[in-house]
Amino acid sequence: MKKIVSLAVLSLAIMPVAAQDTYENARLLGGDLNGTARYVGMGGALDALGADISTISTNPAGIGLFRHNYAGISFGGVSQSEVNKFDHVGKTNMSFDQAGFVYSYRSNENSFINFAINYHKSKNFNQILSAANKMARHNGQGASLGKLAYGKSALGSDSKGGYYVEEDKEGLVEGWRNKTSDDRAYTYTQWDHVYTNGLMWDNVNSPAEDGNWSPYYNPNNIFFNNTFFEASDYSFDRAHNGWISDFDFNLSGNINNRVFLGITVGFHDVEYKGYSEYQEFLVDGNGQYIGNTVLADERRIYGAGVDVKVGAIIRPVEDSPFRIGLSIATPTWYDLKTRNATLLVNATDYNALHPDFRNWGYDEYSSGETYEYKYYTPWKFGLSLGHTVGNYLALGAGIDYSDYSTADNRINDGYDEYGNTDSYSDNVMNTHTENTLKGVATVKLGAEFKPDPTMAVRFGYNYVAPMYQSDGVRDTRLNSIGNWYSSTADYTNWDATHRITCGFGYKYEGWSFDVAYQYNATKGTFYPFQPDLKFTDPVPNADGLKVEESNISTPADVNFKRHQLLFTVGYTF
Repeated sequence: MKKIVSLAVLSLAIMPVAAQDTYENARLLGGDLNGTARYVGMGGALDALGADISTISTNPAGIGLFRHNYAGISFGGVSQSEVNKFDHVGKTNMSFDQAGFVYSYRSNENSFINFAINYHKSKNFNQILSAANKMARHNGQGASLGKLAYGKSALGSDSKGGYYVEEDKEGLVEGWRNKTSDDRAYTYTQWDHVYTNGLMWDNVNSPAEDGNWSPYYNPNNIFFNNTFFEASDYSFDRAHNGWISDFDFNLSGNINNRVFLGITVGFHDVEYKGYSEYQEFLVDGNGQYIGNTVLADERRIYGAGVDVKVGAIIRPVEDSPFRIGLSIATPTWYDLKTRNATLLVNATDYNALHPDFRNWGYDEYSSGETYEYKYYTPWKFGLSLGHTVGNYLALGAGIDYSDYSTADNRINDGYDEYGNTDSYSDNVMNTHTENTLKGVATVKLGAEFKPDPTMAVRFGYNYVAPMYQSDGVRDTRLNSIGNWYSSTADYTNWDATHRITCGFGYKYEGWSFDVAYQYNATKGTFYPFQPDLKFTDPVPNADGLKVEESNISTPADVNFKRHQLLFTVGYTF
């Protein structure tokens, strides 16, 4: 489908108080297996073996094992399987992945002090996600995103997870906290706003109810009870692109070649863009196709973060090369800005029943916001083992653990006297994060075999446990300002990630040439919107009864398969 919305076409305003929701922020958690080709080829299992510049961001003590100066650069390409190009994002893209330098200074006969600077792309957002399915009926009732917005309005107040709809002074329909409140409900999201104004509200033809305009026109009970809001099918496409770039500065050293210590200060640059189109094909009570709606959304996230990592590598037995690695990373303290442009295209056609209804026929309604917020990732802990046999075999294993459920979604609330942003935790959204995300372990295994001192063959395996609870839901009923700014309702609960790697290395004098291949596979379950809303339709049916309704979305199985080919050129001097 041709792209139908752009950030350039909407008027955006910076809001003083803002936050994000669990699923949007989760994009920033974790990272790819990326760095030098040697590091990737061994599945990242170098945290105890050290002497590779990529350990600067996993176990800083690994830099302490360098005995000479080193400079290196890494680049390559990534290709996603089983997808088609969308929004100018292709299935194959080139990538500049790493560049760094180590300066090694001998302080005495057995000790060194090393300094290192390194850039690496810790996350490559390039991904195309497509999903489609029929919208199943449950107990004779269908579902759609429009019906979800209708159901939330039927709940009537934010205390019940919904809102009360009524026009404001400018003639726009807003979702208020309740019937008597002048405050907009946090449960009234941006996508609720465009659906209500662009599809459902008709202040021209609606009959009066208790002295106020009824928000939904319902002649002969055809509008809702006879399934105007029901979708027969849906399709979804989203193109992600961008990166998180890490700039690490390291100081490390060793004590008598038995204990290696290191500290790294990392600066993170975030550049993310996602563009999606969610289309529903609507039917009437007889199953007749009456048109479609498309929710198009473009979101950008950009900003910076900082963290600190410390590590140690210990050789417990003096005459043995066996070593143990330990590492701790603080949260990454992100200071971010995001903006979105959201457009609802309403292409329904029901003129045969009521030709004057304002929002039937082709119509568009848009929304957009720009705001700043903070996000603090969890602590991370690492344990690793390494061993070498002569000068021809190296074996590594490691495990990292981070409890993603403790991530801190924060609300910006003005500025202090020095111009710095004040913020506080979004407790409602943090509770949702605790119930949606979980602790994640990353297991790393690798081996390097040198049939000749100038050549190396490498193999690795890297496993990342699922970060989402299997029953996790992007709950749009949360009374959180992070929910208020949501512009899409979809979410994906991704399962475990499996990475299989291999590589080859060659040395000539001071030069090293390495190549690695990585296959990355993840399965997930896509939901077009939350599946669990139940409500009572406020408009009686033909029999004069108010019907108990549900709106259960149909998920779709998705997968993310990516291939990476990586090259590293290094020089030791």
